Amino acid sequence: MKVAVVGITGLVGSTMLRILEERNFPVSELIPVASERSVGQTIEFKGKTYTILSVDEALAKKPAVALFSAGGSVSLELAPRFAAIGCYVVDNSSAWRMHAEKKLIVPEVNGHVLTKDDLIIANPNCSTIQMVMILQPLHTHYKIKRVVVSTYQSVTGTGQKAVKELLDERVGGNGFGVYPHQIDLNVIPHIDSFLDNGYTKEEMKMVNETCKIMGDYNIKVTATTVRVPVIGGHSESVNIEFEKDFDENVVREMLQNTSGIVVVDNPKANAYPMPIDAAGKDEVFVGRIRRDYSQPNTLNCWIVSDNLRKGAATNAVQIAKYLHNQGWIS
Repeated sequence: MKVAVVGITGLVGSTMLRILEERNFPVSELIPVASERSVGQTIEFKGKTYTILSVDEALAKKPAVALFSAGGSVSLELAPRFAAIGCYVVDNSSAWRMHAEKKLIVPEVNGHVLTKDDLIIANPNCSTIQMVMILQPLHTHYKIKRVVVSTYQSVTGTGQKAVKELLDERVGGNGFGVYPHQIDLNVIPHIDSFLDNGYTKEEMKMVNETCKIMGDYNIKVTATTVRVPVIGGHSESVNIEFEKDFDENVVREMLQNTSGIVVVDNPKANAYPMPIDAAGKDEVFVGRIRRDYSQPNTLNCWIVSDNLRKGAATNAVQIAKYLHNQGWIS
């Protein structure tokens, strides 16, 4: 099938390309799209050379599906244009996530809500994706009441300039002004802009997206999102209060038997998830599973995932694969 990748020169766009190849997605023709300054450049895919096209050139080729990672304003403008020609759009920005008529999808959690008419599909926030992967099976069995999450997010979540800034500061440079403070040897409790309620947009994304994906607005979520000098993945400390009591061993077994999740939980052997081990992998890793003894029916855990892969590109490709499996694109 004809597959467009919009924003192909960015970190997520280039990762989408790699995952399409790794997973042998049935691409008959790749349609690479980027900003005007990149048009005419070339990229390699499955041993072939493709020229980066403009939006109009891409539309003329009538792709079956378009994977977007080009920012919210671009998605708001261009996604309807692609959808108007019958192309399915899987958008990685925040543009459509909370739109009442657009589905917000993690295939393992709520892929079943998609219909043939859903031409614009939102890919959730990276931190939300890895958390709901763990929350969903637990919610099914124990009914979640409240979630308290603190994130430790990689600089890759900000993009290529942020990675360069960290590495520049590490060798004594002044960075490039991507963050409001030095990121190397530091921790910044500030991701995205602050809102009137004192939370950041990133924190409220986790609050609102979790309820939408899981289809339960009774779940109470509070989040603190933090940028750390890490390359390779996001980590989360998550405290989950249930309506029902649980057995920790049953929780471990349940999660281990859930597709896309790997349990790494042997503290005596210093075995627990770390971003350095999750980098380059598609699974969500969970460990430090233990009861919270400060209140009833409450669990603590530690969740790690490669934010560029399952947190963005892999999830988008999985959505496209779901569409293909349903026979809606070919």
